[in-house]
Amino acid sequence: MTTPQRFSTGIPALDVLLGGGLVPGTLTVVMGATGIGKTQLGLQFANAGQQQEGERGILFDMASRGDGQNHGDYARRMFDWLLKQREIDEPCAPDDIWNRERMRSDYFHIFERSGRRVSIRDLEPDQWAEWRVELNRKLDQAIAFFYGNFVHGVRRCVIDGVEPTDRASDSFQFHVFDYIYHQILHKDADWVARDLFRIHFRANEEAVMSHLYDHRQLATMLLYTSHEVLLDELLCRPIESGDELSNANTIILMGKVRDGLKMRRALHVAKHRGSACSDEIIPFEITEQGLTLLEG
Repeated sequence: MTTPQRFSTGIPALDVLLGGGLVPGTLTVVMGATGIGKTQLGLQFANAGQQQEGERGILFDMASRGDGQNHGDYARRMFDWLLKQREIDEPCAPDDIWNRERMRSDYFHIFERSGRRVSIRDLEPDQWAEWRVELNRKLDQAIAFFYGNFVHGVRRCVIDGVEPTDRASDSFQFHVFDYIYHQILHKDADWVARDLFRIHFRANEEAVMSHLYDHRQLATMLLYTSHEVLLDELLCRPIESGDELSNANTIILMGKVRDGLKMRRALHVAKHRGSACSDEIIPFEITEQGLTLLEG
């Protein structure tokens, strides 16, 4: 496996718009309303890892309202890819980490059984304290999911299910994402291992050092559901405190645009540090194979 200079999105025409693809070690945010095609784009990006790095990417689902993202159905239909899911509270002994068959998985849904609402303001202080205790336990599982895939060659991850709130700072999903991004995805591999193994780290230190990976060669795509449906509304959307758009290297906006008496899907690369990118608004369609960019 070799690390690419740019990560392909799995959509050649989009790679051209991005000057060759996504930059390693950075965050890409894909933003748009429910049903616009974000999940298909995320799956195309994850699937492209098979050809480019020799390993498909992984999907981390933070949806909490019980409406599944249909990742499994989309992956099977688009790529004949049967997602292997890691279950909440799945046992994981220290020796399991080095077992590829045991640890290599494709999908993890951290809030699968919670049914909680999205906004921190919906919870009383005592409820929020209880929720944080439960969340810390689930984050231990998240560390095992990410680390257990990265040590076996995975280099790209898609984080889906961020639901809209009135204020980004009220979203507990952003609290989760901030932890994952800074304490797992942007942290040296041996220190992630310390967080995972804790008192068992010394017993596993030799294996840890022989399975090091460079977090600067990972690519993260965050799929962010917006209130806004129209692309024009997204283009005018202000960035507020706690909004992950401010931290992203690349921002891809997806929304509806008017085409005569019809509405159609279109996207715009609003931000892309690292190379020049097109200022165009590009129409696209969703097919059984995923997202396809159109001309004109």
